[in-house]
Amino acid sequence: MNKFITIAALSLVANLLSQGAFAAEIKGDAKAGATKNAMCIGCHGIQGYQASFPEVYKVPMIAGQGAPYIVSALKAYQEGARKHPTMRAIAVSLTDQDMADLAAYYAQQGKIAGAPELPATPTKAPSERVAALIAKSACASCHGINFSKPHDPSEPKLAGQHKDYLYVALKAYKTEGNPSVGRSNGVMGGIAKQLSLADMKELTRYIGSLDGELKTVPQSKMHRANQ
Repeated sequence: MNKFITIAALSLVANLLSQGAFAAEIKGDAKAGATKNAMCIGCHGIQGYQASFPEVYKVPMIAGQGAPYIVSALKAYQEGARKHPTMRAIAVSLTDQDMADLAAYYAQQGKIAGAPELPATPTKAPSERVAALIAKSACASCHGINFSKPHDPSEPKLAGQHKDYLYVALKAYKTEGNPSVGRSNGVMGGIAKQLSLADMKELTRYIGSLDGELKTVPQSKMHRANQ
């Protein structure tokens, strides 16, 4: 058995327990989240907006992302498991209720009434090389076969996400000893370290090309104030 599948299974149990405990204590309010997103819309509310740290890449689409994942990511920035000066500064200013409300708001933004569900498997087949990388990394064991239905709700949807963001994020798990850059996660760190940068580019290019549920919903500060 692929050792990363075993590790991912253990991680799944741990994350479900921790997220379940969080969910039992705090319920997100999407309407409240709409009044708390002033620090978010400057980057995540602009179509194709690019960040320049640690390199130039499009900031991730978070509308339509799973609420438990958004909370998990914000917690990781707050606690330093994810290193990014801007995101950490924002995360440390948030309470657990703030995180839950923002997560509920952005998760709800991805819902479109009557929209067809994504197919269980991607309509675009990977190349032989990419298929081998997906199998080697056991990606589907966490993120789902179509990369949009993660088995653990605290894991992200990846399908259709900006490929350059996916590449920078994946590469961050290889980074060690940098006070400003990097991500600490036992499962993802182990996977990333077995991939070359060329592997990462091919893998993220494919995943970013798939149909997904993620999007950027533009929202001005004026519009936010009038809600």
